[in-house]
This record gives sequence, C-alpha cells and structure tokens, in this order.
Amino acid sequence: MDGGAPQYNPRTVEEVFGDYKARRAALIKALTTDVDEFFQQCDPEKENLCLYGHPNEQWEVNLPAEEVPPEIPEPALGINFARDGMQEKDWLALVAVHSDAWLLAVAFYFGARFGFDKVGRKRLFSMINDLPTVYEVMNGKNKAGTSNNHHSTKSKSNSKKPSEFQSKYPNEDHTKEEEEGLAEDDHGETLCGACGENYAADADEFWICCDVCEKWFHGNCVKITPARAEHIKQYKCPSCSSNKRSRPS
Repeated sequence: MDGGAPQYNPRTVEEVFGDYKARRAALIKALTTDVDEFFQQCDPEKENLCLYGHPNEQWEVNLPAEEVPPEIPEPALGINFARDGMQEKDWLALVAVHSDAWLLAVAFYFGARFGFDKVGRKRLFSMINDLPTVYEVMNGKNKAGTSNNHHSTKSKSNSKKPSEFQSKYPNEDHTKEEEEGLAEDDHGETLCGACGENYAADADEFWICCDVCEKWFHGNCVKITPARAEHIKQYKCPSCSSNKRSRPS
C-alpha cells in the first residue's frame, strides 16, 4: 500500500494518544478488512518484512528502517517468514500480539522523549487501556462491543455458579460500573489450565474449576463429565491432587 504520512512528533498526552489510535486503526484494518491483501504482501520469499501502522490510519508492509537507531521503535521483524508455516488464524494472531507491543513501544517512546511525568504516563496508559487491543478486536474479544452468550453457555455446562467466575479473576481491570455492564462478556478470556485453549462461545463445552488453584479446565482434558461433577463437593485438578499426595505427612 501507499506508505504513511511523514513522521511527526506528538508532544502532549492527547497528541500521543491520537497517534496511538491512528496507528492502531491502521493495523486493525490490515488484519481484518484488508486481510487478503495483507496476506499476499507478506510473501515468505521476500526479505524481512514489517507491518507498519501510520498516523494517517494507513498500513504498510515494508522492509525495516535502515538507520540505527531508528527514528521510532520498529515493529516485529520478519513476520512474512512464518506465514506459510502456521495456520492463517494463528499467524494473524501472532502478528496482532506483536502489533500491540509495538503500539505501546511507540506511545511510550514519545512519552519518554518529551518528558512525560508519572501522572502523564499513567494518564496515557489509562487512555490506551480503555481501548481493546488489536488482538482482541481481531479475535472478536472486544469487551466494549455487543454482549455474547459466553456466560449463559458456561452456566449451562458448568457445575460451578457463574458468579464464582467473577470473583476468581480479580485482576480484570474494570471499574465497578464497567464490571456491572460487562460481566456477561468475560468468558472469552478464559484459558483451560490443561490445554491452554480459550473458551469457545460457539461450542457447548463443559468446564470445571479447581477449588484449590482456581484454574478452569475443559471437562474432557481432566476426564470429568457433567454427571460426575454433580457429585463432586470440592474438585481438585490433577496438579493440585498430586501436590497434596507428594507432601510429607
């Protein structure tokens, strides 16, 4: 694609945040609406390529900057090499995660360059953190979006009460008001403690929570059926069970 606008130096927290939002919009466009074109441009036969998001909301796949050190932090190098060695969805997710890291690096580079103090840095991060990441948007995990049926699906198939799920994840960074409005959308971030896979909204999966380590597991991964779970008063995952047995008496 046509390259971005000339580089400029945002000097205030608001300007840096505006720069972040524009670059983020460009990257989201590359990984969603323009994904076919982006895929084609990342030819593994070419040299090391990077995905750039520019302040004019345009994206670009190009070689890295030649100058050392570069004017601003550079994106992940060589994203094209892994394109054909992974499933497309996994490859795009990997690029999205690296893109999120790059966006933060650029924003806080400007913050350091123009001397943002502790209050300014905290304010900048708070503004950035209020937006879903590129990865979340690309995977449909935008918590600010419409509600989904994660909660109802899980409550049907899990022997634990849905309310317990909320209390077991206190590190969700929401205000009280946000928690009240977004409680139905938290399950997409759940990872199975055995296989590491996400909770799937489109599958009526049975999950169970360990009462010791408070991790969640696919029933299939820990060989627990819904019927069996109904008769378990306190469930301990295989890891917690083995730890208990190995303790000296």
